[in-house]
Amino acid sequence: MATRRAVLRAVFPSSTKATIPTPSATPLLGSAPFGGASFVFSDPSPLDGGDRASERIRWERAWHSATSFLSLRDAAIHPVNGEDDFESLQKRWIKTCSAEVSSSIAYVVSERSEGRQLRASNREDNLIDWYTQELGRHYIQYQLPQALKILSDDSNSDQLAEVLQLLRISQAVYFHPLKQYVLSNISETDRYEFTKFQDGYDAMIAMSLSQSSFAKHLAQVLKRQGSVVLGLERDVPLQDENSMDVDQPSLIRETRNETLHIMKCVDHVGLGGAQAQRILAEVMSELLTTHVNSTFAGQWTSPSTIPAQLDSWVENHFARFAVEVLACLRKNRKLEADQVSEITTTDLENWKKRAIGDLGALRLRELFDIVVEWDNNSRGAIEDLKKYITTTAARLHLTTSFSTVISHRLLQPGASTAEILQVYICIIRAFAVLDPKGVLLDRLARPIRRYLRDRDDTAKIIVGGLLADATDESGSADVLVELAVELNKVTEIAGDDDAGELDWDDMNWVPDPVDAGPEYKKSKSHDVIGTLISLFDTKDIFVKEFQIILGERLLKPEHNFDKETRVLELLKLRFGDTPLQACEVMLKDIMESRRTDVLIQKRDTITTLPSPKPDIHAKILSRLFWPSLNADTFSIPPEVEFLQEKYSAAFGAIKPTRKLTWLQALGLVTVELHLQDRIIHEEVQTWQASVIYAFQDPPETPPSSTPASRTIDALTTTLSMERPLLLTALTFWVGKLVLREISPGTYQVLETLNPSDLQSSTASGANQATIAQAAAASAAAGTAAVKNAEDAVNEKMEEFWPFVVAMLTNQGAMPAGKIVMMLKMVVTGGFPYGVEEMKEFLRGRIEDGRVELVGGAYRVVR
Repeated sequence: MATRRAVLRAVFPSSTKATIPTPSATPLLGSAPFGGASFVFSDPSPLDGGDRASERIRWERAWHSATSFLSLRDAAIHPVNGEDDFESLQKRWIKTCSAEVSSSIAYVVSERSEGRQLRASNREDNLIDWYTQELGRHYIQYQLPQALKILSDDSNSDQLAEVLQLLRISQAVYFHPLKQYVLSNISETDRYEFTKFQDGYDAMIAMSLSQSSFAKHLAQVLKRQGSVVLGLERDVPLQDENSMDVDQPSLIRETRNETLHIMKCVDHVGLGGAQAQRILAEVMSELLTTHVNSTFAGQWTSPSTIPAQLDSWVENHFARFAVEVLACLRKNRKLEADQVSEITTTDLENWKKRAIGDLGALRLRELFDIVVEWDNNSRGAIEDLKKYITTTAARLHLTTSFSTVISHRLLQPGASTAEILQVYICIIRAFAVLDPKGVLLDRLARPIRRYLRDRDDTAKIIVGGLLADATDESGSADVLVELAVELNKVTEIAGDDDAGELDWDDMNWVPDPVDAGPEYKKSKSHDVIGTLISLFDTKDIFVKEFQIILGERLLKPEHNFDKETRVLELLKLRFGDTPLQACEVMLKDIMESRRTDVLIQKRDTITTLPSPKPDIHAKILSRLFWPSLNADTFSIPPEVEFLQEKYSAAFGAIKPTRKLTWLQALGLVTVELHLQDRIIHEEVQTWQASVIYAFQDPPETPPSSTPASRTIDALTTTLSMERPLLLTALTFWVGKLVLREISPGTYQVLETLNPSDLQSSTASGANQATIAQAAAASAAAGTAAVKNAEDAVNEKMEEFWPFVVAMLTNQGAMPAGKIVMMLKMVVTGGFPYGVEEMKEFLRGRIEDGRVELVGGAYRVVR
């Protein structure tokens, strides 16, 4: 009987601790985490007697009591708006713990309890783990939908604050029972359980909102608040860089405190992990870039203080704000105090390097405009950029990016050669400051130099700039006046920059920079003129072009050639005397011809001419030393021809061994036209004078009542002049209101000007003066005194045309290279031109219809 009574007491004890019936949710029935598989708790030890059975029932009753108290209601936790709401929230969610529940919680979690000791190795009977699952279930089912709904409401401008408030209230409800009743029963050695619970809760919050727009809203708030704190808002300027909070404007202080409060809330609710720190880094980087772009764009003055200003701003404002915000995110982490509130010198230097990098990126985007405005004090921007290119990667990025910009903005068909050369000169000067060793310029200039070499007028514009007036500030846009200024600055110029690879006597020699290319050649000076002259492989191109332009200038009716003489002497320092010997002879010819002309004017053959005696002067040139001159022939007035004969006779008397050959197309004539109602004085070229002279009737012809008229065909026959040149001269005189076209191909002299003539001439589409100027310009271009290099080559190639025709006729079609090779073998003295000149010459023959190109070979058209 006693045994039965003992068994009955073991199953149904009379103690109050065992009178509570076992609920269905005890550990024996099992439980499951939210979304996980169900499991069943196992008995930690075999029951060998009534004491163990009694202890197991006590554990189950205590577990049921604790979990019932800690379980969360199936309802959402809503944010509070005031004290009344907060009190109702407490009443609804904050439970009062009775002594029995407190004893049950202590029994389940205390390591001193028998039940806990028996289950120490069983993680399934851990109350904190159970509460973690219960909390996760409630958060995902009720709180997360509320947070996502707030974040998706674009009409709400305070989304971040509402979400943070919701998460703070939820966290307070979730953490209250644990902090209030569970932690007090956990020993110090088991406190890691609660830390583990906190980390799991933070991870759950962060993962649940990782795919939402929370990151976007946090970034927007940080960007908006940071713009005010860092002074990026123009209406809120920063105070002194060393001032404390009390000295800052109130708006900045309030915004700073508000930002720090927001970030503390973010960290407090479990969102201050890696994602928040990444957002902070991105926003601070963007704020730094914004500050650099908005504050220092277009500030190029020298000397530049911008790097120093930027370092000070980073150290006193940017770094301070970043450290304060970062400390808020690290507040609950286990870090030392100095790691939280202070930054290392390395961190500060990295921020300063990043700021200099943003400044360098800004200057790189502005570099083309900086170079173009080099003469307007943009040196400071180059000084800023010099702080940026301290690594090989940065230097390579600069040259690569700037080369792309140059290709798109400069090396285009729409840009004139003078504009390209102007920018190239500015690039040379700017990069001499940026990189004195010349590595960057050497790498950058290659596409520019290659493009300029392909332009036909490059050498002409460079030479024209050397001969320009250095004091002329209102010169043409196509004239590089700065070349003349640069030439005048040069006082010491090495005769040959290519003296050798190494200067064994240079005690300051250093090796080439590490990023120098294989074709890099270190220049001893950043000489603009020397750099431009070295565009081509040979200096003969510039010498020939200089000879042509010098010839044109010397043939003008001027008497002072001091500038040309000075330029020639300076160029002789660069090229030597031998290449410029012909130019020196040309100058001497002009000086000598002046003295010879004075002597001729005193000869009897000139002084004994009948009055009124027209003046005639000539420039006597040495044919072998001058470039090809315009030798077009046409009939001139008999009076002028008579004067030329007398002048030639006088010259023969002075220099019997020399003979004059008159170049009629190069002369200038002062004409005086006597019309019925006016007298016209004009200085024109000889072919223009010959055309208007042809309208004068011979002296033996009886006077006519009608003005003289001539047809184009009659003038062509009379003057033996090419038709295009004749038409140009007629257009010129029409523009001067001396002639008019009375019918197609027939022109008549305007002896009198009626009001109707003046009106029609003024209102005739394009102004007559404009027509005359255009005609004069066209005439000047068509009858230039000195032929350009292309015309000279074509004229010389005409001498070899019979040989080319014979080869193509006898041996069939040939490529240009073979034609040149055959000419060098056949022609006495050799063929002086190459394949490119031959192709250019044959291109003209193709246009004439005399040659055709088939399969890369030329053949005569039959």
